[in-house]
Amino acid sequence: MVTTPKVALAESPRPASKAARLRALLISPQLEFLMEAHNGMSAKIVEAAGFKGVWASGLSVSAALGVRDNNEASWTQVIEVLEFMSDATTIPILVDGDTGWGNFNNVRRAVRKLCQRGVAGICIEDKLFPKTNSFIGEGQPLADIDEFCGKIKAGKDSQTDPDFSLVARIEALISGWGLDEALRRAEAYYGAGADAILIHSRQSTADEILAFNAEWQNRCPVVIVPTKYYATPTDEFRESGISVAIWANHSLRASITAMQEVCRRIQRDESLVGVEDKVVGVQEIFELAGNEELAEAESRYLPSSGRETRAILIAASRGAALGPLTEDRPKCMVDIRGQPLLRRLVATIRGAGVRDVTVVRGYKKEKINLPSINTVDNDLYATTGEAASLACAIDHIRGECMVAYGDILFRHHILDLLMEAEGDVVVTVDALWRNRTSEAEDWVRDFASCTRPFTGDYLDDEPVYLRRMGEDVPEDEVDGEWMGLAKLSEVGSDLVRGELEAMREDGTLHKASLLDLFTRLAEAGHKIRVVYATGQWLDVDVAADVADAHEFL
Repeated sequence: MVTTPKVALAESPRPASKAARLRALLISPQLEFLMEAHNGMSAKIVEAAGFKGVWASGLSVSAALGVRDNNEASWTQVIEVLEFMSDATTIPILVDGDTGWGNFNNVRRAVRKLCQRGVAGICIEDKLFPKTNSFIGEGQPLADIDEFCGKIKAGKDSQTDPDFSLVARIEALISGWGLDEALRRAEAYYGAGADAILIHSRQSTADEILAFNAEWQNRCPVVIVPTKYYATPTDEFRESGISVAIWANHSLRASITAMQEVCRRIQRDESLVGVEDKVVGVQEIFELAGNEELAEAESRYLPSSGRETRAILIAASRGAALGPLTEDRPKCMVDIRGQPLLRRLVATIRGAGVRDVTVVRGYKKEKINLPSINTVDNDLYATTGEAASLACAIDHIRGECMVAYGDILFRHHILDLLMEAEGDVVVTVDALWRNRTSEAEDWVRDFASCTRPFTGDYLDDEPVYLRRMGEDVPEDEVDGEWMGLAKLSEVGSDLVRGELEAMREDGTLHKASLLDLFTRLAEAGHKIRVVYATGQWLDVDVAADVADAHEFL
């Protein structure tokens, strides 16, 4: 196999633009990958999955618009889609520009527009306008080499970003013209200024692609699209010195499969019961669309509505039971389906209208750096308990205030129940505590003993109050498990601040838990309202909980 080093296009250790980052992928010494997307949401999903760049497929964009891949969507319509994709993502986009949507004049105008919209590069193919998809028919005519070189030069002369890339796609193998013609065209296109060559094939093996690359000797980066020869081991592309592999249409194809299945099922069943647990929740759409950022912007730019609820999240501990997952980060920052656990918790809380969020940090505190949160630090986290962490935020405990652990997830309706409940101190208790299991060897649970157990009768509105909380509550006195979530009224905030100060004075604050705090309040005669929930939450303590959290979302 050929292992000749790739030719660098430019030195750019820290690319400043999307175009520079695409260029870095093209010249990377290792095989890189682009994943297909066809609108803003699919582009967000590609980025969230961890890909470094997006392939804006002409086939997929056309299909998503409901038209054929025959230039039936105009170039202005395609660029409108690309603008949404570019705005929605931070990674570079290489657009499938078909034949350049016309002659050299169309190419240079399109390139200027793409640069204006932050698109990193364009790939144009050496066929005739209007194009036909490469996998339809045989022996499609190719463009004249000189005329296509003129398109390349026009595009390069028109780019306003110096790092914008133009990839020349060679269709000679597709059209049956053979390897020699493909190499001849590659040499001409490279000489005309192409930043990379995309060599395409419709064979079920990569033989002619690898043969081309062996002859080409990496005179400039080579891009491939293994749609037809998908069974070829990826390591063969690495060994050959291929620069970039494009997974060209699988986001679209997967979405069509899923939509067909769901639509047929709903039409047949006349019900959503059979599909609801097989599709993402609406909340995930909100998260992908960036509703959290809008909530943060509203807190900066819109006037207060009057009632303001704060939240304090206790996130000082490492979570040692998670092992390697928390070697370089606290457990609240462990990845849960592409986002830190804490970010998901903050998004849930902000979804209830809470804007002022304070996080108590400790272990690896510099890793807790979410935008638009307040932070206070418990630098004695290794030797203190949760109450001491809460006391670090004592200046933030005022007015209506939520208090929660930083390692929990719960459904929105639980937060709605909590926010609607009346009481100066309100805690959420899981009545189905017996259903919870854990793989942790030393699993510790926050049991609650209440004035009466959960009845399950939705008409039963008689208030329930806390007697005490603790890890040692006898089983016959357990009415549920505290979920690590509480709400304080203005009076409740005053009570909690006062109790924390009392614990500081009597020397119990240092080692006390939040269970101790609430139990002290209850035993002092303060009514702590209990809101019962029936599951629909979890905390993350061990590695198995991380997997459960992925399923939960």
